[in-house]
Amino acid sequence: MTDAATPEAIAGRILALPGVELLLATQESGAPETSWGDRFFYVGPDRRMPFATIVGRDTPGWDEASRLDRPGVFRVNVHAGREAFEAHLGYPPAELPERQAGIDFAGLDEILPHPAYGRQGWVCVLNPGARTAADLDDLIAVAHRHATEADLRRRPGTPG
Repeated sequence: MTDAATPEAIAGRILALPGVELLLATQESGAPETSWGDRFFYVGPDRRMPFATIVGRDTPGWDEASRLDRPGVFRVNVHAGREAFEAHLGYPPAELPERQAGIDFAGLDEILPHPAYGRQGWVCVLNPGARTAADLDDLIAVAHRHATEADLRRRPGTPG
C-alpha cells in the first residue's frame, strides 16, 4: 500500500477541502466500540450527515459484507448521489437489490456500491489504490460539493 492510500493520507486529503470537519469515533465521543477509530467527515456545524467516512471494522449483524476483519483492510465510503453512482457503476442505486447477489463487496481497489447504503447513492472502495485513486478523489469532490450546497441551504437567511 502506498502512503497515498493509507487511511491517514486519505483523511488528510478530505480535510484539506474547504469547510470540512472530522468526527473521530472514540470511547470518549460516545461511539460504540465497533466504531472506534472510524472517521466521519462533515460540512457544517450541525453534522447532520457525513459526506464521507473511513471505517476499519465490520458492524456485526449489520454491515459485514466487506469483510473488514481482514488485516490491513479499510473502506472509504462516499455519498456520491444518484448521478455519480450511476456514472461509476453503470446502473442507478434503485437497481442495487436486483444486482446485489453478483457483487463481491469484499473486492479491493474497486468502486463498489456501499453494501448497506448503496440504495441511498453511497459508493465505497476497500483499500483504494492506483486503479481507483483518481475516481475516488472525483467522487469525494462531488460528495463535498453536495454537502456544501446542503449546508448553505440550511443556513438562516439563505434562499432555497
